[in-house]
Amino acid sequence: MRLKDKVAIITGAGSGLGRASAILFAKEGARIVVAEIVSKDGEETVKRVRDAGGDAVFCQTDVTKAADCEKMVKVAVEKYGKLDIMFNNAGALGASGPLARITEEQWNQVIALNVTSVFLGTRYAIPEMLQRGGGAIVNTASVGGIIPTRFGAPYCTAKAAVIQLTKATALDYAARNIRANCILPGVMETNFLSKMGGNPERIEQYRQIALKSEPIGRFAQPEEVANVALFLASDESSFMTGSAVSVDGGMALV
Repeated sequence: MRLKDKVAIITGAGSGLGRASAILFAKEGARIVVAEIVSKDGEETVKRVRDAGGDAVFCQTDVTKAADCEKMVKVAVEKYGKLDIMFNNAGALGASGPLARITEEQWNQVIALNVTSVFLGTRYAIPEMLQRGGGAIVNTASVGGIIPTRFGAPYCTAKAAVIQLTKATALDYAARNIRANCILPGVMETNFLSKMGGNPERIEQYRQIALKSEPIGRFAQPEEVANVALFLASDESSFMTGSAVSVDGGMALV
């Protein structure tokens, strides 16, 4: 087991990549704090982890709030005695469109959910990791953080910031045995698409456009991306820190 006796917090663990990672990390021996704002989704992930023979606890968490991020770390320590892995996965596309039509409120929402959340999760995880001699931080950025997409300025800016935040964190704590790396997914087969206004025609249009940018010819399954997150969270990547790993089916190549 690659995460035997490890304790991991996974944010946005109520669906998609977060849920797939929670189940996978648990199968590899980790005990999981499922941090999720939607209670029924978080509880469902806990159930699936336990049904698969793993150990997990739910913590309702708004990752844009410092108090909630501090709470999820406390839950990990109080329930399992430590924190080894912080997977800052929560995020969302948010508002999109020509930049001049994006409101200040929409901009701030995208930055809060995709960047501030990573800062806060990292901010409260690091002291616990330092007390126990180190740990691994994994952040979910996006291929959009290195290649811009039309009408995606808020999201692309946020994910680029996550990449730099990851690298700066890695530099700050490399000598103290805390590693920080990030993954850059392309498009995954998750409920992310179903949240695009609930319009089936719009969703299908987006799918076709996105598929044309995927050299591999399909979207990723969440488990495929979770496998890379697992590698970065495990000791198998012990000499990696500050890395931004694309898991995008070749999108960044075209």
